[in-house]
Amino acid sequence: MLLSMAIHEVSVAGHKIRTPSKYKFRDLTIEELKHINELYPNIRFTMSTYTFKDGSQKDLLNFSGTVPVKYQGNTYNIPICIWILDSYPFTPPICFLKPTANMGISVGKHVDARGRIYLPYLQSWSHPQSVIIGLLKEMSTKFEEELPLYALSSTDEARQMDLLSYITKIVEGENNGQSKGEEKKNDGGLRKVTIVGAGDLGLACILAISAKDVADKVVVLDCSEATVKGGTMDLEIFGLPKVEISRDFSASADSKLVVLTVNSLGNAQSYLDVVQSNVELFRGILPPIAHYSQHSVLLVASQPVEIMTYVSWKMSGFPKNRVIGIGCNLDSARFQYVITNLLKAQTRNKDNWIIGEQGGNKVAAWSSFNSAIIHPGDKLTNHNEQQMLSNRAMEILKGKGQRSWSVGLSIADLTDTILNDKKKIHSVSAIVKGCYNINCEVFLSMPCVLGINGVIEMMKPVDEDNVVEKLQTSAASINDLQQQLKL
Repeated sequence: MLLSMAIHEVSVAGHKIRTPSKYKFRDLTIEELKHINELYPNIRFTMSTYTFKDGSQKDLLNFSGTVPVKYQGNTYNIPICIWILDSYPFTPPICFLKPTANMGISVGKHVDARGRIYLPYLQSWSHPQSVIIGLLKEMSTKFEEELPLYALSSTDEARQMDLLSYITKIVEGENNGQSKGEEKKNDGGLRKVTIVGAGDLGLACILAISAKDVADKVVVLDCSEATVKGGTMDLEIFGLPKVEISRDFSASADSKLVVLTVNSLGNAQSYLDVVQSNVELFRGILPPIAHYSQHSVLLVASQPVEIMTYVSWKMSGFPKNRVIGIGCNLDSARFQYVITNLLKAQTRNKDNWIIGEQGGNKVAAWSSFNSAIIHPGDKLTNHNEQQMLSNRAMEILKGKGQRSWSVGLSIADLTDTILNDKKKIHSVSAIVKGCYNINCEVFLSMPCVLGINGVIEMMKPVDEDNVVEKLQTSAASINDLQQQLKL
């Protein structure tokens, strides 16, 4: 074994592998690779550059080979490529089919159009129970149910070229009639929501959405390791109409909205470690969610919401308008209620908002289209009076926390607006790069018009110095933490 500053060279079954020293659990990884090679001698190991969805690159250990699959009395050797992240074995590998030129990919339950492989074993990955040998065995089993590749004939190749040409026309807008018809079909589809996580918040969302009756179907993805504990058991016992409980990500297929409520419950010491543990949790959730519901809106309720919304955006590869955080929606609704119902002030267009960073750094603001606030007997028309009203409302709300059931009601309200394309304004976490001289990719809560495709338009509140300063400070702090995360 050769040792240098940044590279280790090891031998696995006669193959020299140069592994970067940044692999945290290198010895465990190498031992497992040796075991793999004993059972699958045709596998070849190497170090290559992997390109992630966001364009970032990393040198990763990977291996290629074939897994035997029995299908309809015949045995097929399915070519695969598996990439091992530098945090392995605590994070699952990334798996792809590696078809030859005369093979086509059969997109299905466990494989997407790019050949990426999604399996329950990957979704429930947990060291030390989960190992690559077990993954390869499940791969063979699942592929026996649904063969992922097929041989291309000359006719198949021609059909594929026709299909690609047709898709290109739709993308370029050359087949407007068909694309509009398809859009209409999608709009009239099932109003399906998936709640990821069956903790207190996830269950609160289920109950609130069911009570408001805004969805045709609600799927609960229980990501916990327990088999009979928690609220999902009670849901199974007593039942709710239109609610399905599952541990299989395929149950989320074709959701219009996916709500992420999960949080890691690890033993991290620092705040950065806590956030990073959530990132690792999302690493096993977002790829299958994006695979099964490619046109959904992601609504992030996991904490810290601004950063986890950013993580969801990066990991899903979704456009920015379809990834939003719950932000200050609940705070804004309470703020507006206090001003209107307790302080008896009347505001036009409900244009008073709580914006910015969820928590202690949030700030009260007024939308730019506001020209006056009308109070019984008086007219409040200047900034000082607006500020006094805001301070009084904030004082009333001081110390009022965000319990699961209240957040669940807020999420049900957002669900109603999105699924039913109501085009209402909510204060939600959206990307604010380019606003208020913020030049980094961060999510902060802003008044946004929401519909079936997520954010339609962002409404910009008044450029008051104290508001702008707080937003810029929050953006800088959030961006600093994001840069330290290992995505």
